[in-house]
Amino acid sequence: MSLLVRGAHQVATPTGNGARRGAELAGLKVHPHAVVRCENGRIAFVGDEDEHWRRYGEAEDTLEADGGCVLPGFVDPHTHPVWAGSREDEFDRRLRGENYMDIARSGGGINSTVRATRKASAKELLAATLDRLDRFLTHGTTTIEAKSGYGLDYETELRILEVIRDADSAHPVDLHPTCLAAHEIPPEYRDDPEAWVQRLVDEIHPQIARSGLAEAVDVFCEEGVFDLEQTRRLLADADDLGWRIHLHADELTPLGGANLAVEFGALSADHLMCVTPEGVSALAHSETVAVLLPGTSFFLRSPWAPARTLIDAGCAVALATDCNPGSSPTESMPMILALATLGMGLGVAEALTASPLNAAAALGRADEIGSIEEGKSADLLVLDAPTYHHLVYHFGVNPIRHVVKGGRVVVRDGRLRSQE
Repeated sequence: MSLLVRGAHQVATPTGNGARRGAELAGLKVHPHAVVRCENGRIAFVGDEDEHWRRYGEAEDTLEADGGCVLPGFVDPHTHPVWAGSREDEFDRRLRGENYMDIARSGGGINSTVRATRKASAKELLAATLDRLDRFLTHGTTTIEAKSGYGLDYETELRILEVIRDADSAHPVDLHPTCLAAHEIPPEYRDDPEAWVQRLVDEIHPQIARSGLAEAVDVFCEEGVFDLEQTRRLLADADDLGWRIHLHADELTPLGGANLAVEFGALSADHLMCVTPEGVSALAHSETVAVLLPGTSFFLRSPWAPARTLIDAGCAVALATDCNPGSSPTESMPMILALATLGMGLGVAEALTASPLNAAAALGRADEIGSIEEGKSADLLVLDAPTYHHLVYHFGVNPIRHVVKGGRVVVRDGRLRSQE
């Protein structure tokens, strides 16, 4: 299968097979009036159209960019896409002054979604997840990291991971599954959280590891959830099981989660609104990617993560939606890039390197996805605008005209191909 994407005003992409840092974060490669040829799901050529015709014949399919800008498909390295129910009542409570932890202590928060998700069938969860994946895809996202975490018991966590597997098979978006059974203390263990930690270590993590349904683990390291010592035990257990590691770190309090993520060689430390200077330094001298979630800060009206401090220190910074029902109910990476620039102070080129290339590095896949370079997976999007700046300049709308996944056009003129 071959596909030629032609007629672009520009093709803009970060470059390389690893995370970019410091001044390199703004180093986009911009090809004016270039074409992209895809062969068998891979990028075969990026450059001048005349040179393309000298080297290649006709393609089996052609996608006209019509003066739009071609970008790599977005990679979203932190999502919670499988859940049932809704929490709009909590949203209203926050608008009236209650904070996230107050709501959680009253029975809301994560445990509210856990109750609804436990009641839902696999069929119901899969249908809801596929709907969300449609929204990810039409907003330009072609790969996500997908966490469990709304089961908080073995049976439901396994069901969620099975839904992630089935959604990955049924949908163009690639899903990378993470076990987040350590997302919260379930209600039945509220009076004995140590017993829950021990059950995770002794039973749930080993059983899920044997199932082969997760490639990584995550822990919500936070005051009132899993403290540093508990998180250390859970990560040591995950390391022994051969899982890669992500970590919810320093979101609400400066607990030291970033340092712990670096200690365990985590792929990513996520949130970081309250990261300490020591944590910044540790991240800057490590391969662990700092995944920032501006949608969460915006939706909870909480402080932004110190993006410029992290970038200026030399940390590898990525962006993600944190798509979830309680603190960031969005599938839109264009919205996240707008928030990262207007709220956190990134430049547009920096944001476009943070997602997709650095986001791909946060999944350990920067050699495969995240940029438009020969040999990489042919995951592309076409903006309904001539330059990449319009992602932020024209905010609050969906600017994605077409999406290509693995060399196939999966969204054309804003519509899923299955809807045509």
